[in-house]
Amino acid sequence: MMNYIEKTINTALTQRFPDQIEFKAADVKSIAMENGLSDSEAYKYATSFPKIRRGVYNLESVVIPLRQTKKEVSLPSSVQSVVNSEVYVPSRDQYYVPWGHSKDVEMIVKSMSFYPTFVTGLSGNGKTTMIEQACSKSGRQYVRVQITPETDEDDLLGGFRLIDGETVFAKGPVIKAMEAGALLLIDEIDRGSNKIMCLQGVLEGKPIMIKKTGEVIRPEDGFNVIATANTKGQGSDDGRFIAATIIDEAFLERFTITLEQPYPTLSVEKKIILKHMDKFDCKDEDFADRLTQWSDTIRKTFADGGVDDIISTRRLCHITQTFSIFGDRAKSIDLCISRFDTDTKEAFKDLYAMIDETVNSCVFSEEESMEKMLNSAIEQTGN
Repeated sequence: MMNYIEKTINTALTQRFPDQIEFKAADVKSIAMENGLSDSEAYKYATSFPKIRRGVYNLESVVIPLRQTKKEVSLPSSVQSVVNSEVYVPSRDQYYVPWGHSKDVEMIVKSMSFYPTFVTGLSGNGKTTMIEQACSKSGRQYVRVQITPETDEDDLLGGFRLIDGETVFAKGPVIKAMEAGALLLIDEIDRGSNKIMCLQGVLEGKPIMIKKTGEVIRPEDGFNVIATANTKGQGSDDGRFIAATIIDEAFLERFTITLEQPYPTLSVEKKIILKHMDKFDCKDEDFADRLTQWSDTIRKTFADGGVDDIISTRRLCHITQTFSIFGDRAKSIDLCISRFDTDTKEAFKDLYAMIDETVNSCVFSEEESMEKMLNSAIEQTGN
């Protein structure tokens, strides 16, 4: 009787060479090594079958039974294997403004190469949208999986589900992406536990076995993996991302490159805000100017350690949408920064008021920089 590994190897042979019963030892050895055997073990297995001629062996006794067995036979009786339709080309966002590593991501997506990429950056700076829009522009199918501390192998590769009274094996997002040759977007990978280690083989572009069904899944041409994170996989020392975990170094090493996505420049961010104003029909270029100056000042102060919070590009888009509803600048800002602690919120509001007053009076000098305004607002709040 075949053991687990032998069955895996033989299944792989039947899938890769569906009409053969005679195999070159080199082919058998190669597939055996792909499925975990050492060089010597793989050679021993490849040459253990009846020899036909030099270097060629007859595997009829093991491949014919497998060809006569449908995939579902490896499942318990009354169990089916199903795939849900989560593979699709993202919609094009006509209001999207590219920046940072957008061009690099587009090139990676268009290449159709297997090129695992790690994208890191602070929250709300467009990492996920950048990848989605690259797929949309390229007409590439993708599958997005959101990682949480509870994400496990079943969530990623698939698990048994009870549907309409029948037990079915529902393939997970990783398997769907591999079979479709799609791009797998692993969002917030640094939120996961060590259970994401089941993806290690996936990040090497190798076939994987679904343990619960015995199916061996090989990535189709075009399959690739891009992961996003707020950290570089080494945890969050400053406590901003308390759910961020330390990712195993060997796991991280399987990503070919790491892209650090920045916040946009002042000019690009203004363009983003104006596009959002077009989207929500609330065009106000003067307000867009002040918002970009305000957020830029806060980010610079954050980088210098002066404040613990930051205004992200996503937060500015929230303010823009809120402005389209209430038509009040101050109220829109107030509502969208209420999640911060009271002192931070008041300091940010005071800074905006100072910028507003400075712009209105057209009084501004190097001596009274915007960073100094924020520091002044922080001091006033503290008092």
